[in-house]
Amino acid sequence: MRKLLLLSIFIGCCLVSPAQKNARQKILTLLNTQTQAWNRGDLEGFMKGYWENDSLRFIGKSGITYGYNNTLNNYKRGYPDTAAMGKLQFTILVVKKLSPRYYEVVGKWYLKRSIGDVSGHYTLLLRKINSKWVIISDHSS
Repeated sequence: MRKLLLLSIFIGCCLVSPAQKNARQKILTLLNTQTQAWNRGDLEGFMKGYWENDSLRFIGKSGITYGYNNTLNNYKRGYPDTAAMGKLQFTILVVKKLSPRYYEVVGKWYLKRSIGDVSGHYTLLLRKINSKWVIISDHSS
């Protein structure tokens, strides 16, 4: 009986609900949309995946930046043209449900550029706000 109970708990934990599959798909679509915008040289389009709020948090090599506009301005300074932007590729390593309103995504980013390729890792915290998933915190290295 105990083995059956443990097996039932294990199977229950491994099953993914339709709502969770839907959230995961929407998050992956958001990241794909960001990639497409980046690869067109469209930083404003890329930023549509982020929470347009002064509490947005971006953590990078220069420290913490707060706010949507500050983050966008940092991207514009760091990637002033398509040569600097290159072509972006994300590799998703983890998509983890933290709660019905929060997900964590861990992955790798890679920029193929004529001026030299660069790459790193990222951890994103996404929150469902007004029925839409948005990145509220991005730690990229």
